[in-house]
Amino acid sequence: MYKPGDVILASVHFTDTFEIKKRPAVILFEEFDNFVVAGITSNINMNGIKLLKKEGVIKDSIIKLNYIFTISKLMIEKTLFHLNSSKKQEIFKELNKKLSALNN
Repeated sequence: MYKPGDVILASVHFTDTFEIKKRPAVILFEEFDNFVVAGITSNINMNGIKLLKKEGVIKDSIIKLNYIFTISKLMIEKTLFHLNSSKKQEIFKELNKKLSALNN
């Protein structure tokens, strides 16, 4: 049902508070009904991959590859849209760069 590259609306537990809020995220992969996702913010001053209105978000946003977490399928409210293949490749390349330090 959900697949990598889907931008979803999910209940997210913030690490610095006890709050749970509905936030957009992009699915990176799934295993056993648990989804590893990257958070999305509308604060365009943050570091990450730009996501523009013309790509499907309500306002220009940033995919935060420094904010990756796991959620259960039950925490997903709905799919908002699916990223195009070039945006998925951009995420893959950036994650690959970050993970390359493990190869040393």
